[in-house]
Amino acid sequence: MEQNPQARRTQRLGAYGVVLRAGTEPELLITRISPIGFPAGGWALPGGGVDHGESPHDAVRREVWEETGLRVTVARLVDVHSHHAVAAGRGDVYEDYHGVHLIYACEVDDIEDPHVVEQDSTTDLAVWLPLSEVTDGRPLLPVVQHVLATLDRYR
Repeated sequence: MEQNPQARRTQRLGAYGVVLRAGTEPELLITRISPIGFPAGGWALPGGGVDHGESPHDAVRREVWEETGLRVTVARLVDVHSHHAVAAGRGDVYEDYHGVHLIYACEVDDIEDPHVVEQDSTTDLAVWLPLSEVTDGRPLLPVVQHVLATLDRYR
């Protein structure tokens, strides 16, 4: 990929949960990026940035709670995904972005329906979606596409 000397370089470490719910048709817990997030309207896994000094194991539990209102009872690190893009990013500022995603297979206490807990969040919706509907025209982030291609690892 060609480098642009004017591009702002950003590297971000994130922890994401793959939460599957068994049933007649298995479901995946996914979240939608709000208008204040990037890319707005994109579909993601519950998760996000690991805070400075925070354990990634704690981060995935915190992020799943903030974005879905569901408590993680089991979190098992399964994979590491990396995404590099040089393009217009947040605020249409040209960005050399590198995301490193720690992906956990998670189980949750799903007594409640998923709902966004964090106020003014970059997530505006959390839903259980049948696996057959996840790819129905939704703009999926690369980490979600990666998980769908390797789904057996998370069962």
